Amino acid sequence: MEIILATLVVSLVLALVLGFLLGFFKKVFHVETDPTVTNVRAVLPGANCGACGFPGCDGLAAAIAAGEAPANACTVGGASVAAQVGKIMGVEATSETQVAVLLCQGTHDKCGFKAEYNGIKTCKAAKLSINGTKLCDWGCIGYGDCEVVCPFDAIHVKEGGIPVVDYAKCTGCGLCVAECPQKILTCVPTNRTGSIALCSNRNTRKAQVIKDCKIGCIKCMKCEKVCPKACIKVTDGIPVVDYSVCDSCGECVKNCPTKVLALVEQTVKAV
Repeated sequence: MEIILATLVVSLVLALVLGFLLGFFKKVFHVETDPTVTNVRAVLPGANCGACGFPGCDGLAAAIAAGEAPANACTVGGASVAAQVGKIMGVEATSETQVAVLLCQGTHDKCGFKAEYNGIKTCKAAKLSINGTKLCDWGCIGYGDCEVVCPFDAIHVKEGGIPVVDYAKCTGCGLCVAECPQKILTCVPTNRTGSIALCSNRNTRKAQVIKDCKIGCIKCMKCEKVCPKACIKVTDGIPVVDYSVCDSCGECVKNCPTKVLALVEQTVKAV
């Protein structure tokens, strides 16, 4: 019994001494936190996705407070967070809300395969080994590297073999865009209007495009010919739109024989 009591007394004394030392060293080595960092961190969304290029929201808050990042650096937070951060920093900050768009419609029934691929089932591996699995060298490989990196569960590879974006969840963080080895995902402002080419096939030979994909751009130039504003040009094999001129009339969309073109506002209509 005496041994037990002695053990308890010694443990209690040790606990008190250690507690005192911890409190003492906490005060001695305490580093004052910049209140600006704390205030900025409080309005950031806390996703810690890294899309801003900094190590999580804590890293971004410190960078903004130090003047190493702009007030609108958080793409996930969009305009509302940019405005709040700007107010804290005493600057005017605006930010466009963006979402990811896949520039390919080559589902399994539209675009055939080169051969049976038995390698590592990632887009990057398939790109490195056989330059993608589809007959179209620019087409979506479909192994879901984009889905893996999305922190918001906003993009999933569906039965057709290509990813579909859930625009109710997508924040436009850009991680899927950076991850795609084919570079066929892009971020588009949700307030944009006008047409967009949902194809990345740059092959200039019409017959080869038709052979590779049923829904690829065949470079017929009809979009250029029917555009009343002359704001669409086929560049490097893909129709490119000048959004400063395009009034979203839809003539190019209606006249595209392979339905490559679509209106942005209809493509991201779920936002």
